[in-house]
Amino acid sequence: MKKNKKAFITGITGQDGSYLAELLLSKDYQVYGLLRRNSKQSYGNVAHLKHEINFLLGDLSDPACLSMYLSQVQPDEIYNLGAQSHVGESWNQPIATADQTGLGALRIFEAVRNVCPKTKVYQASTSELFGETKVVPQNENTPIHPANPYAAAKALAHFDAQIYRKSFNLFIATGILFNHESPRRSPDFVTRKVSLAVAAIKLGLKDSRIPLAEGSLPVIDHQSKVQLGNLEAQRDWGFAGDYVEAMWQILQLDHPDDFVVGTGEVHTIKELCETAFSYVGLNWHDHVTINPKWVRPIETGPLVGDASKIRQATGWKPKTTFKELIKMMIDSDLALLR
Repeated sequence: MKKNKKAFITGITGQDGSYLAELLLSKDYQVYGLLRRNSKQSYGNVAHLKHEINFLLGDLSDPACLSMYLSQVQPDEIYNLGAQSHVGESWNQPIATADQTGLGALRIFEAVRNVCPKTKVYQASTSELFGETKVVPQNENTPIHPANPYAAAKALAHFDAQIYRKSFNLFIATGILFNHESPRRSPDFVTRKVSLAVAAIKLGLKDSRIPLAEGSLPVIDHQSKVQLGNLEAQRDWGFAGDYVEAMWQILQLDHPDDFVVGTGEVHTIKELCETAFSYVGLNWHDHVTINPKWVRPIETGPLVGDASKIRQATGWKPKTTFKELIKMMIDSDLALLR
């Protein structure tokens, strides 16, 4: 009888890690998750799965720890999703972002090379790699031109993935994922910020705040308005639950490669607001204000992905439309705030 596959996931408590863990458990994988130790242990988005996952306490900053765990587990697949993934915060924490997001990946690759060279590795890359691109849409051959510290750290990880793949014949594949959201998205990302604001305003909650591990985050101000940055920023938004299926399919291939994962559709933040507020019968003009604090020093895009390569290689394509995604997030936040 064939043994269950073993998967090792970093960033397992985040949005993508939780959907991926659910997917792999549904396929009878043994799932191991790297979990950072806290004084009050938090399981984040996988709290409902904590009795089904083998948690290993450790950190991407500790190469000895990574080598020890990978040597013990000998996973069939590694999904490196761990990172400081907030673009805005990367300007405030550029060194920490470089260490977690860039060097963290390199430590994984080194550990794989030394203790489990037959393991298949998925490295989470990002559309932010393309920065101030003039090429629309973007594919695997579009020049990489980072425009923020997060993207620069991801570029380091992306290039190292390619170098280790070629130099040591390791199976390290990358998914260049465009923006992907869900009800599990952190409230400090614009899509979730908007969906929470819509829910709070619809329910008449003044000065609404959402609790976070480090305190709480204001959703709307006393005037029932949400503060945003550049409304003309253009993004390709998909559903995270669809995108983790792409991650898994990439590691089922016989040979590693780089793959763009996106919907091929572009929408502005203004469209996001219009769609979200109109869903509950509100006019977004009445509830959105611009705060220069949320405008990036350098704007990226327009970012829109050409996913032809992964579609040809695996048959993958997104199942959830932009409007379905926004409705899903608002329905979830209405239930949460109620």
